[in-house]
Amino acid sequence: MRMGVLDIGSNTVHLLVMDAHQGGKPLPAYSHKVELRLAEHLDGDRLSDEGAKRLHSFIKESLQVAEDKGVQEIQAFATSAIREAVNGEEILQWIRTDLETQIEVLSGADEARLTFLAVRRWFGWSSNRLQVFDIGGGSLEIATGIDEEPDAAVSVPLGAGRLTRAWLTADPPDPEQVRALRRHVRAEIAAQVAGFTRYGRPDHAVATSKTFKQLARIAGAAPSSEGPFVRRLLTRESAKDWADRLTRMPIEERQALPGVSEARAPQLLAGAIVADAAMDLFDIPALEVCPWALREGVILRRLDRLPRTP
Repeated sequence: MRMGVLDIGSNTVHLLVMDAHQGGKPLPAYSHKVELRLAEHLDGDRLSDEGAKRLHSFIKESLQVAEDKGVQEIQAFATSAIREAVNGEEILQWIRTDLETQIEVLSGADEARLTFLAVRRWFGWSSNRLQVFDIGGGSLEIATGIDEEPDAAVSVPLGAGRLTRAWLTADPPDPEQVRALRRHVRAEIAAQVAGFTRYGRPDHAVATSKTFKQLARIAGAAPSSEGPFVRRLLTRESAKDWADRLTRMPIEERQALPGVSEARAPQLLAGAIVADAAMDLFDIPALEVCPWALREGVILRRLDRLPRTP
């Protein structure tokens, strides 16, 4: 089956076309995305009319792309920016009706569970107890478990985009703002630690998301051009080092770092502060970067629910 996953995130709205079947590995066939930055279109706790119109336009365009690429079924979902907007459901209902498409709003815990499922399928049972960290634009997801369903899964409002907008207003960063953000992040993560450590130490600690991939890349991991099967690590020492170094870098300098896009450079510091805090407070020596994350988890869940063919 050729399937499409339409991911309406806080930073990016992304249509990923994949060829998938039960028992097989989903294979990416085509990608269509835009840095819509929905979270920046929040007026207080409401998504602006301009943000809603841009979202409608891109979803309409994505549906046409999916049709052109022969997609048989689309799994569309929205995450924290829409979930937290007081008019988010109203806007989605307008889009659902006007474009005759279904869009699911995922809870933060569901994001963590589906990402965990994707990581489990990628690394397999030999990883035993997994612990997974994902830094998105609006939230940080953490999950741990020994099966495909995690024992614990949470979403914390520590996304790199959210923190940058709320705490880091100067370029280069103001040292006092950085210190205040660091205190805030560590307090939020520390409040989650006991809920995970009660299950024991992970045998395999894993990171997903663009933020972790970029941090691993600037710390020396292989570029994406070398393919998804190259092992890529982010050590605690590297996360701490870059969380410190980025505080002294203006955005223009961050853009010159390997693997860092112009659009993502402004929020890289906030992401590094979260990564450093998570690895320190959970006592994680190194995180292995997984190429699969939420979108793959959505596809895998859908395939699991299809009736078995004889």
